[in-house]
Amino acid sequence: MAIASRIPKRVLSSFAAAASAKLPEAAAGSEAAEVVPSVQVQVQAQAQRQALEFEDTERLFAGERSTSLVRTLAVLQALSVGPLVDAATAALRVPAVAGSALGRAAAKATAYQHFCAGETAEEAAEAVRRLWRGGMGGILDYGIEDAEDGPACDRNAAGFLAAVDVAAALPPGSASVCIKITALCPIALLQKVSDLLRWQQKQPSLHLAWKVHGFPVLSDSSPLYLTASEPQALTAEEERELDMAHGRLLAIGERCAEYDIPLLVDAEYAAVQPAIDYFTFAGALSCNGGGRPIVHGTIQAYLRDARDRLEAMARAAEGERVCLALKLVRGAYLARETRLAASLGVPSPIHRSLQDTHDCYNSCAAFLLDRVRRGSAAVMLATHNVTSGQLAAARAQELGIAKADRGLQFAQLMGMADGLSLGLRNAGFQVSKYLPYGPVENIIPYLIRRAEENRGLLSASSFDRQLLRKELVRRFKAAVMGASVS
Repeated sequence: MAIASRIPKRVLSSFAAAASAKLPEAAAGSEAAEVVPSVQVQVQAQAQRQALEFEDTERLFAGERSTSLVRTLAVLQALSVGPLVDAATAALRVPAVAGSALGRAAAKATAYQHFCAGETAEEAAEAVRRLWRGGMGGILDYGIEDAEDGPACDRNAAGFLAAVDVAAALPPGSASVCIKITALCPIALLQKVSDLLRWQQKQPSLHLAWKVHGFPVLSDSSPLYLTASEPQALTAEEERELDMAHGRLLAIGERCAEYDIPLLVDAEYAAVQPAIDYFTFAGALSCNGGGRPIVHGTIQAYLRDARDRLEAMARAAEGERVCLALKLVRGAYLARETRLAASLGVPSPIHRSLQDTHDCYNSCAAFLLDRVRRGSAAVMLATHNVTSGQLAAARAQELGIAKADRGLQFAQLMGMADGLSLGLRNAGFQVSKYLPYGPVENIIPYLIRRAEENRGLLSASSFDRQLLRKELVRRFKAAVMGASVS
C-alpha cells in the first residue's frame, strides 16, 4: 500500500481559508486518529506542494538502529490491543500494585521505558543529546502531578528550576522545558481562582482585587456552568498563597528568559484551566516582550471554545505588544470532561465529533501560522495526526515561513508518531520530542492518563507500524541480498 505524502490543492486551500473563518458551534474527540477522514490525503502527481515524504523509509529512518525499530514496533503492536492496555491501566490504578516493587518494575520495563526519558534530569539530558545528534530537540518534562500545599509547591519549583539549568547546559536551541501550574499552586486554590474567573466572566462588574492583569482567559462560549453560584472571595491567606505561586512561576520564567529557553505550560482539565491560563499569561506579559517567545500557553483544540479564546488572546497580545506564544494540542482529558458534564446534566465542553476536533485543530493552526508569518506569534504544533502535520507544513511553505524560524516548531511525545517526527525533520522543520522524566512512581499517573485518554491513538498507530514494517522488510531483504552476493 502506498503511503500518502502529498496534499490535494483543494484541501490546502480550505486549510488556508481556516485562518480567517470561524467554525460552526459543533465540536470533539481526543488526539486519537492518525488520519482525518474528510480530508484524506491522496497521492496526486499534479499536487504542487510536497508537504512531507514518507514513501522512502530508508531515508526516513536513516540513522535509526534496526533493534530500536523492532522494539518500537513490538511496543506499538502491544499497545494496539485494547484489552491488554485496559488490564494494565486497571492494575496500575490499584495503589497496592502501583506502589509495589513488582508493579514499579513491570511499569519501568514496559511503558515507562518506551515513553519516558529516565528517572533523573541527567538521563533526560542524555536523551536530548541523542535527539540533537539526530536533528531533533527535546522538551524536558519533570514528571510531577498536583501539589496539595505550599511546601510541595516549593519543592516542585526547585525541580523545574533544576530542569531549566539542565537545559541551559545543553547545546543552544536543543531543549525546551515544560511545567505544570498544578505543581506550583495548590490544586484547591486553582479551583477557587478558576471559579472566581468564571463568575467574573458572567458578571463583569465583579472586582477581583488580586488580579494582576486583564488578559482574556475565557469567552462566553467557555464552560461557565462549572461555576453555578457566586464563589466566596479569596481569604487573606489564599491571596498570599496565590502571590507566592505567581512568584514561583515568574522565577522559572525569568530563568528561562535569561538562557533564552522556551517554557511550555501544560494545559489541564476545565475545572482549573482558567487559573492556569491566568498564571500563564502573567508569565507571558513579564517575559515575552520584544517579540521573544519564552512563555508558551496551551490551547486544547478539543474544547468548543478554543477558537474564540485563541482570537481573544491574539487581540490582547497585539494590544499589549507581547509575542503570543502557544502550544497547540488536541487535548488529553476527554473521559474526565465527558463524565463531569454528564454528572451535571450539561453539554460537554468537548466537540461532539472527532472530525470537529480535527477541523478545530487545523483551523487554529492556520490562524497561528498566519500570525507567525507576521511576526506577532510563535507556535509549537504538538500533534500525532499525520494530516494535520502535512497541512501545517505545506501551509508554512505557502506563507514563506523560514524553516529555521523559531516561531514555528512541531512536537510529538517520546515513543509516539516517530514517522511524523522524522518526516518533519527530513523536510527541514524544527521538531522536538516530549521527554517526561522522574521516578517511576511519579510517572505512573502520566502513563495511566496517556493510556486512558489516548487509547484511540495507541490503537490507531497503524501508520507508524506500517512504516516500521516496510523499513524492516527492506533492511531484511537488503541483508539477504548482500549475503547472497558475497
